[in-house]
Amino acid sequence: MVTRKQKNYMREFSGKKVAVLGIGISNIPVIRFLIEAGAKVMACDKRERPQLKGISADLDRLPVEFKFGKDYLSELDGFDMIFPTPGMPLDLPELVKAREKGVLQSNEIGLFLDLCEAPVIGITGSDGKTTTTTLVGEILKAGGKKVFVGGNIGTPLLPEVFKITSDCIVVLELSSFQLQPLKKSPNISVVLNLSPNHLDHHRSMKEYGEAKENIFRHQRPGDYAILNRDNPGAYSMKSSCPEKLMLFSRHEKLQSGAYVKGQEIIVDIEGRTEAALSLGDIKLPGEHNIENILAVSVIMALAGCDFMHLRNIIKEFTGVEHRIEFVAEKQGVRFYNDSGATTPSRAIAAIESFQAPIILIAGGSDKNLSFQGLGETIARRIKSTVLMGHTAEKIKDSIETAEGKYRRKVKIVVAEDLKEAVNAAFLEAAPGDVVLLSPACASFDLFSDYRARGRQFKKLVKDIE
Repeated sequence: MVTRKQKNYMREFSGKKVAVLGIGISNIPVIRFLIEAGAKVMACDKRERPQLKGISADLDRLPVEFKFGKDYLSELDGFDMIFPTPGMPLDLPELVKAREKGVLQSNEIGLFLDLCEAPVIGITGSDGKTTTTTLVGEILKAGGKKVFVGGNIGTPLLPEVFKITSDCIVVLELSSFQLQPLKKSPNISVVLNLSPNHLDHHRSMKEYGEAKENIFRHQRPGDYAILNRDNPGAYSMKSSCPEKLMLFSRHEKLQSGAYVKGQEIIVDIEGRTEAALSLGDIKLPGEHNIENILAVSVIMALAGCDFMHLRNIIKEFTGVEHRIEFVAEKQGVRFYNDSGATTPSRAIAAIESFQAPIILIAGGSDKNLSFQGLGETIARRIKSTVLMGHTAEKIKDSIETAEGKYRRKVKIVVAEDLKEAVNAAFLEAAPGDVVLLSPACASFDLFSDYRARGRQFKKLVKDIE
């Protein structure tokens, strides 16, 4: 049911000229919403129509104008509103000029937050967003809550917004691209960590961090921000939080948040102290996942969810697809798919999750990130490395630079594609070893996204005889 507040908001778009920049999965719901609200929509894309295949054809039945090709950003100052696609640099001269002319800018998440009647939990970070978001959704559902999960995970929630009533809970995984233009923040906002990422799109780490801060920057009285005390990048944001601040830590006892004491996770919220669960309940590998679960514990306390549901879900939860996902064991060699590790920090966390000897498959398209830390971790921990993609030489150089520090030589194999990489890794492995696909890079040099890369990896592993 559409509320009066929502009807009034939608009326603001009636008759307005709106440009939607980029015709893709996140903007198609925006186009449909704007048309339903009575806006005059122009869908713009730098690709020519034939390159969009069936995407633009799906919109041909709607009253939408199109603008294709290299001049798709021209004359934006003639619109009332602009909706750039996530990841489009907001300092492009055309966008800056339009803002200077008073043209408003938003995105699908901004629209959703303005319309949503339910409390919203927002989760961001350089690593761990999908695992944490998935856990929060599953635990809240187990607790009897009516939950909607979306954002950077699953399908866009904007088409569902009028079905989401005030007694529901929304859980959003939010990327820096989705956060950057926001003027409204979730009621409970979480920053899991901050490390270099997406520097092929963001102009600097400062800009990247400022985009992440939008998750809590516009909070209102009664809202909460949750930060990782152990991560310098996330913890440095504490002075920017306008409302109540909660922390979580593996190393330090806290008075407002969650921490590890012995073998238990303790939650202390405004003077109420309770053991949430035992570390022995956690099936997910890696200390980084303990941090994720600490954050989940604080969220559950703030959301009023009994820790019994947290314990029940955690005891059975073994991870999400493409995140240190066990694939198969072949001739005593265990294969893990961590294709979602698109940054060096994620790959390092995956490597540190195993005690067994590791044959690492890494490499992909370049996000302008440093591989120094990854090179040192490989030189210290990895048995053999198989590299592929555009970044193969850069990672190879980082390993060779670090080898002198650790006085050990790592065998490096360079493969043409993932099939060759899997075969080479299997040849390097012995019974008891782990073959880990944890690329530390995006996938766009060889695949449409990390999911396609992970699916092919799993197929190649399962075909091994």
